[in-house]
Amino acid sequence: MCFSPQADLVGGVVVTAIGVDACRHLRGRNDHLLLAALPVVLGVHQLIETFVWWGLQGHVSHTVERVALWLYLLVAFVMLPIFVPLAVRALEPTSRRKLRMLPFVALGAAVSTVLLVTMLRSPGISVALRPYHLAYDVGLKHGGLVVACYVVAICGALFFSGYRGIAIFGLVNLAAVVVISWMTIDGFTSVWCGYAAVSAGAIALHMRYASPSWARPALLT
Repeated sequence: MCFSPQADLVGGVVVTAIGVDACRHLRGRNDHLLLAALPVVLGVHQLIETFVWWGLQGHVSHTVERVALWLYLLVAFVMLPIFVPLAVRALEPTSRRKLRMLPFVALGAAVSTVLLVTMLRSPGISVALRPYHLAYDVGLKHGGLVVACYVVAICGALFFSGYRGIAIFGLVNLAAVVVISWMTIDGFTSVWCGYAAVSAGAIALHMRYASPSWARPALLT
């Protein structure tokens, strides 16, 4: 996340707590389980990045830093591209709607595979301190194409959900991608994941306050 390890630490604790609250308000909606768990995943993700910051600043050992670095990238690059489309697909109430989500699930799985293989084959995954963010480097070739597919898999699945609130959430995240890409390229992973964690609070609001009528899909076909 941008700013500092303190921002990651506080943000991670708050977002994780929000996610736990979201899971407490499932109210038997098992199809919402993955969606409710997303803020927990993103909150823990930010807590992990805190240790990357601390490692670069010399506050924890190099071993702790490397473990945190790998965990952070595994969540960002391998878990999220498949987790989000699956979470959205689970919400869809009809077989036809679920089928429309399969391309995003498949694309997310492909992105996850490419990024995992790249990480495992990379001669040296690295991270560097930058003003107000961390810059991660896994030696990815054709990075622009892979990032575009990453964004389509995650934001596309959200945007094309039959749930109006989820679709709006996807549109807002897509706009954030454009703004963050314009502001910083080498800090995209850190800044966007941090933004996604904070914005995931909207999911908790959906879980806690959405009325049955609002929660119904906008389209059932």
